[in-house]
Amino acid sequence: MSVPPSDGSPADAIAHQGERALPAELETGTLIDLLPAIVYVADTGVEGAWHYISSGAEAITGFTPEQWMGDIGLWARQVHPDDRAQVFGREENLVEPATPDEYRIRHRDGSTVWVRDEAVLLTDAHGRERWHGVMLDITDRKLAELELERRAAQQAAVARLGERALEGTDVARLMHDSLEDAARILGVEMGAVLAHGADDGELVLRAGLGLPRGAKRPEHAAYPFSELPLGITGQIEGRAGRWGLLWLAAPAEGTPAPADVDFVQALANILADAIQQRETEDRIRYQALHDPLTDLPNRVLFLDRLGHALTRPGAEVAVVLLDIDNFKLVNDSLGHSAGDELLRKIAPRLTDALRPGDTIARLGGDEFVVLLEHVADERAAARIAERIVTAFELPFELSAGEHFAKASLGIAIATGEEEPSALIRDADAAMYQAKARGRARFEVFDGAMRARTVKRLSVENDLRRALERDELRVVYQPIVSLKDGSIASVEALLRWSHPERGLIAPADFIPVAEESGLIEPIGRWVLNAACAQAAQWHALRPAAPALGIAVNLSVRQFTQRDLEATVAAALAASGIEPSSLCLEITESVLLDEPDTVSETIKGIARHGVRFALDDFGTGYSSLAYLTRLPIDGLKVDRSFVDELGSSARSTAITTAIVRMAQALSIEVVAEGVETQAQLDTVRDLGCELAQGFYFHRPLQASAITALLGAPTTRPKHRPAGASFAPGRVAQPRASVAASGAARRRRRR
Repeated sequence: MSVPPSDGSPADAIAHQGERALPAELETGTLIDLLPAIVYVADTGVEGAWHYISSGAEAITGFTPEQWMGDIGLWARQVHPDDRAQVFGREENLVEPATPDEYRIRHRDGSTVWVRDEAVLLTDAHGRERWHGVMLDITDRKLAELELERRAAQQAAVARLGERALEGTDVARLMHDSLEDAARILGVEMGAVLAHGADDGELVLRAGLGLPRGAKRPEHAAYPFSELPLGITGQIEGRAGRWGLLWLAAPAEGTPAPADVDFVQALANILADAIQQRETEDRIRYQALHDPLTDLPNRVLFLDRLGHALTRPGAEVAVVLLDIDNFKLVNDSLGHSAGDELLRKIAPRLTDALRPGDTIARLGGDEFVVLLEHVADERAAARIAERIVTAFELPFELSAGEHFAKASLGIAIATGEEEPSALIRDADAAMYQAKARGRARFEVFDGAMRARTVKRLSVENDLRRALERDELRVVYQPIVSLKDGSIASVEALLRWSHPERGLIAPADFIPVAEESGLIEPIGRWVLNAACAQAAQWHALRPAAPALGIAVNLSVRQFTQRDLEATVAAALAASGIEPSSLCLEITESVLLDEPDTVSETIKGIARHGVRFALDDFGTGYSSLAYLTRLPIDGLKVDRSFVDELGSSARSTAITTAIVRMAQALSIEVVAEGVETQAQLDTVRDLGCELAQGFYFHRPLQASAITALLGAPTTRPKHRPAGASFAPGRVAQPRASVAASGAARRRRRR
């Protein structure tokens, strides 16, 4: 045969011996047997005979050369099962590999040996092809390479799991995939995610590729920790303790390597972080959608559920809005902590009164709202509302003692066209109707309420543009001194001249302005306009004392944090004396956040501005405020003045008010005086000031200017519709202001 040139490889060196006789050293095997390799000559085919094999075979495989040569099938049996397809395929096709073949052979003791097989096919003189080759033991290098590959795969798996955890992948999916990767990389078949069960001694299967050996399904089963078979585990731990284990079966060969244990623990750590992150996100999401005080759904979640309910075909939906009656009294008398405790006690009682599928939410304050689904008609919704009202019949056990609470409810039935916010608005209108009709009851929103609601919305929309369109006006009604008939001061009153509806009564738009918050910019405009007008009157009469101006403040205006600054700015812009400005407030202002309101009143009074209580006598706690606050005047409510001379009760109340005010050095104004008899009575009672149609109706600023510039005397017989023009312009404002300040000093 022809021998190709040598390429320097061990197999090639042997091949080039060809048909030549071997040197004596080779014949005796001395030199070859010293090589750390297997030198061989063998027939082709899986069952081919071995014609020569060096003694290195025993050192590498545990089998002697005689055993190799005497057992034709030994080599084929010892090739690792996973590598047989690769090796035998080359053998059957007699294909010389482009690179040396690397595969595993089982050692005689059962261990695995990696060999590098370099062989060439040569034809002898008889035309027979034989393999001439060398096998080198590369186990150490191969294991090192495989270990590096496995470590790289483990690192990639950890990185991949971390990235997916950051992306928000479902935790159960992360658990499954991390086990799948770990089982593949570590070469094990089974794995499971185990979490704590009823106690520390029990673990419960949650997800995984399989069950511990010998365990039976179902999906969720408990296993005592001590009975788990040997495996590779990673502790899944959070701040609050251990959540469970990431468990994989132990490798088939030997005990788990420390690096493999570290790998599984790294996966477990990422899972723990992911679980903790999801729990944090779930907690944040829950807190964003639930009321922190009662743990009920909040407005956002309720609107979402209501919106979904309304979009379902054939939805039968109703909304019940309820408000706790006189809840403010609980906060004022027992404290806000008691109010919070009451709300927490109310929440479960309301839940118990509802059906399992109903949703109850807290909108804020003492307002709750209920979503009723599958209510066929108004009667079905009313039955549930009756149960809610009945739930308030028993007292609530508070730390401060028993407390009875009642609620007013409004029901709105969906017609299939409403927006969620519109349905709540309708229920709110019905709830206020229930309060107006006596509280502790429910009302159903109907067509009449809808008409009123539409009208209110129309008023609100037009009112929002009234200021910029210059549709608002300020008129002034004089307050008259009963001693000499002079004008003591004037009260600024707001009017709205609508371009289409004409003059709109204050009762029709002031409540809308207060509810919508428009009263704040409108009130600021009235205050500035009134102060500016007072400055003009003073400029016309520079030698006369400044004419007093009274401006009403609403409850909503006292919620402004900058009210004191607003008043100071109006005084500074107009240049009037602070003592010429009187701010009229009602007792309802004092009932809302009394501490905050009191501080605001005291702060404004320090500027020199005076305060008067309007509609006095209609509240229940006026006397306390008179002793604690810088109140300079009282206006007796017109409901008492109307009945003077005809009702002994009203006369007695008015008398008591005047006597009390005199004792406290507070001036009294009788408002709503319309008849001579009423005038005579309030004068006889010792009242010094009065206001009403008997003297003057609200007048334009120009009419007041005319009155101030053209004093007249009062006729003995007042013609119908005529005004009571004083004989002269009163000049007590400076003295009244001064005496008011002096009275405050004495009361302090």
